[in-house]
Amino acid sequence: MALATRDDLRNVAIVAHVDHGKTTLVDAMLKQTNSFDAHFETDERMMDSNDLEREKGITILAKNTAILYEGKHATNGPVTINVVDTPGHADFGGEVERALSMVDGVVLLVDSSEGPLPQTRFVLRKALESNLPVILLVNKTDRPDSRIDAVVSESQDLLLGLASDMADEHPDLDLDAILDVPVVYASGRAGAASRNKPNDGTLPDNDDLEPLFEAILEHVPAPQYDDEHPLQAHVTNLDSSPFLGRIALLRVHHGTINKGQTVAWVRHDGTVQNVRITELMLTKALTRFPAESAGPGDIVAVAGIADITIGETIADADDVRPLPMIEIDDPAISMTIGTNTSPLVGKVKGHKLTARMVKDRLDRELIGNISLKVLDVGRPDAWEVQGRGELALSILVENMRREGFELTVGKPQVVTKRIDGKIHEPFEHLTIDAPEEYLGAITQLLAARKGRMDGMSNHGTGWVRMEFIVPARGLIGFRTEFMTTTRGTGIANAISHGYEPWAGAIVTRVNGSIVADRSGVATPFAMINLQERMSFFVQPTEEVYEGMVIGENSRSEDMDVNVTKEKKLTNMRAASSDTFESMTPPRQLSLEECLEFAREDECVEVTPEAIRIRKVELDASARQRSTARLKKQNE
Repeated sequence: MALATRDDLRNVAIVAHVDHGKTTLVDAMLKQTNSFDAHFETDERMMDSNDLEREKGITILAKNTAILYEGKHATNGPVTINVVDTPGHADFGGEVERALSMVDGVVLLVDSSEGPLPQTRFVLRKALESNLPVILLVNKTDRPDSRIDAVVSESQDLLLGLASDMADEHPDLDLDAILDVPVVYASGRAGAASRNKPNDGTLPDNDDLEPLFEAILEHVPAPQYDDEHPLQAHVTNLDSSPFLGRIALLRVHHGTINKGQTVAWVRHDGTVQNVRITELMLTKALTRFPAESAGPGDIVAVAGIADITIGETIADADDVRPLPMIEIDDPAISMTIGTNTSPLVGKVKGHKLTARMVKDRLDRELIGNISLKVLDVGRPDAWEVQGRGELALSILVENMRREGFELTVGKPQVVTKRIDGKIHEPFEHLTIDAPEEYLGAITQLLAARKGRMDGMSNHGTGWVRMEFIVPARGLIGFRTEFMTTTRGTGIANAISHGYEPWAGAIVTRVNGSIVADRSGVATPFAMINLQERMSFFVQPTEEVYEGMVIGENSRSEDMDVNVTKEKKLTNMRAASSDTFESMTPPRQLSLEECLEFAREDECVEVTPEAIRIRKVELDASARQRSTARLKKQNE
């Protein structure tokens, strides 16, 4: 055994909280290293290639890019830096864990004003568990409300706290290295970085990213490998091509992989099969190009293995040595996804309606998303889908909607566990930043959802930071109410806190639903007469059906109404004509807001054209009978 290193290569992940500037920083790194051809049209947030990523402004999928660095710090020739851009939201934690298995170091990016937030803690803990060296990068130093010294201090406190928490589980943790973390100050948008601390609200004293590249070359170790070890590569991600079929993204740990080579494919169940690598590709900037071979430390894409999945191993055909599977945290939230069962199903030609199509699509999602689980619920047309959070599941439903599926989606529920004979449920560590005047209202809102305050700090800027431990159930439907309470100014972020005993009943929505009592078309005449008692979700002339939720009641109980009522025409002249100017515009609910609004006896109908809330039981008399039966049982 002879250990060797590849000094011409570095593999690094950029990890951070949502909206702290990871993707913008990667843009600047690509541009300053002249990674694009002269004719290539560059855009903002180039790594966010998914439509939903661009719309929501967050990274959902972990993606890698390769930067060829030939600057002044590359003293021994050009260095290829493989940069993995990871999601900042804890719901996509499976992507983060996968990305960290590909790299040898981490750039922890922290906003100079907001400082470390729950997701920062999550991704940092995963990095320390993998024994990866950390570079702290304080971004957006030119923000007017930046507080650089305090943020560096908070980040170091976080590192120290995590190290002390993990000391028992990981005795080989290098505490000295953790406490001696290099700090880089930067503005990703300006493409500037420096090792010297700038004043709050000012740009770094350097106009390029050379100090960041220097820190990466100095502190992220070059890939090490055994030059006598046979081929060993880990499948960390999947992609597809209309020409090549399924493409597996590999991190090569030892040995060399060649185009046309016959290798051993080690499946999850331990079985081994010999397969041929038909295509091998390396990455340059945002594009892949064909290559003949790749060595230890390289991140490559290979084609030719139709059913390969994440976590499996590619090994030498004559000396098979499997790598350990990638461990993923258990899912905390579940919801039922099934075929559309509403009266308006199949109104548009070409939609995907059948149970077989829905099941095939969910099975395809499992291939590339290892943090999801699909369970049978005993019905041929519905399945329980479990994931890390409400956002991750709603992203799946939104993608299916855009692909032409019609679905019925149940209200999100928590995944419980039985520990020592008692029911335990997932809890979340919630961090809230909000103006001081909303402190009381927020505390009252979370107290009703069984939340307990874990800490509070005031930075003297008129804003206060509060930390709560809340049941995950209590956060279903919380965001809309929270934004209303804080007039849209509050910022809330949550991360898993583990399992605790069941917290009891939680009432999340006080107001009842307005339900259509018959099929037809919503008329302006009926809506104007009803609007004093409710707020509507439907537009005039929109088609409705019995059991469809068309609005929110001003009182706590549900109410069935006739929203299709038309004005009776007579030959008498009216003293005043109908005026529609007084009609309040209906609320347009997004998919996430519909899932939050729905109660236990309601579900969401999702089609490419419309998203509707409806009762699970459409017939009004059947609903009344079941309500009366429940009252009798509870007496």
